[in-house]
Amino acid sequence: MWILLAFALAGGMAQLVDGTLGMGFGVTSASVLLFMGVAPVTASAATHAAKLPTTLISGLAHWREGNIDKAILLRIAIPGAIGGFLGAVVLTNISLESAKGWMAGLLIFFGLVIFARFGFGARLIPTPKKGHTVRWLSPIGLLGGFVDATGGGGWGPVATPSLMTVTSHEPRKVVGTVNAAEFVVAVSVSFGFLTGAAQHGIPWLPVIGLVIGGVIMAPIAARLAGRLPHAPMGTLVGGLVVIVNGVTIVTALGGIPGWADAGLILAAVAVTSVVARRAWHREKAEREVATDAAEAPAAVLPA
Repeated sequence: MWILLAFALAGGMAQLVDGTLGMGFGVTSASVLLFMGVAPVTASAATHAAKLPTTLISGLAHWREGNIDKAILLRIAIPGAIGGFLGAVVLTNISLESAKGWMAGLLIFFGLVIFARFGFGARLIPTPKKGHTVRWLSPIGLLGGFVDATGGGGWGPVATPSLMTVTSHEPRKVVGTVNAAEFVVAVSVSFGFLTGAAQHGIPWLPVIGLVIGGVIMAPIAARLAGRLPHAPMGTLVGGLVVIVNGVTIVTALGGIPGWADAGLILAAVAVTSVVARRAWHREKAEREVATDAAEAPAAVLPA
């Protein structure tokens, strides 16, 4: 019973982050399952099984809040579904050890992407800066779906910053559109795993916990999109993903002495906390400047 409650809490927190930042649920869930020793293909299949109800509820909630651009939705969701199906097929046909290294490495990369984006305002994923928006939507969706399936997460870290670059939408509309499209991607990825019989061995109790927490939190996250402090939340999530998957890789390579392992984890947690605190102060200062600018009286031109 405690496992169900623990994963419900984890699913709720992951969905809160995903629903407000546009990324985090899949990366966080897959990292935890991989850390528990679940096989990579099973971890990704379990994560996407949990995504089916959570992304559906999240998408509907964002739709109700007016956070979705319907013109962009299908243009990114359909290529995402194709990329996701292909990624699921690829992951079910590579060796267990290769898959574990690939998934942990990819999750660390996306953890660094999230950490750098929200902690320092930097971008580790190059996004298109020129050209017509429509031209870039299909490649963004295709790449996002493929890495989402092969890494157990990655749709949000690829799609959200890319749409923020190639569209002029405010963040809440990008987050809402990405969340709604993720349901289509999750359906396709799950079908891809079913064809590869990856559904066998899925730890359904943790999945049910993730679903319960995610479904409860999805409408709340949609309402809070654009209102919560993004920088510290994103920084903490990115740091957590890097730490968890770093431990997974070190363990797979034979591990290091226990005292050194604990010391590195504590140091990583301390660095993450410091960066998150600074990111929070930076975001508060930026919001105050934006508020002051909005409230400043317009300059009166001479007649």
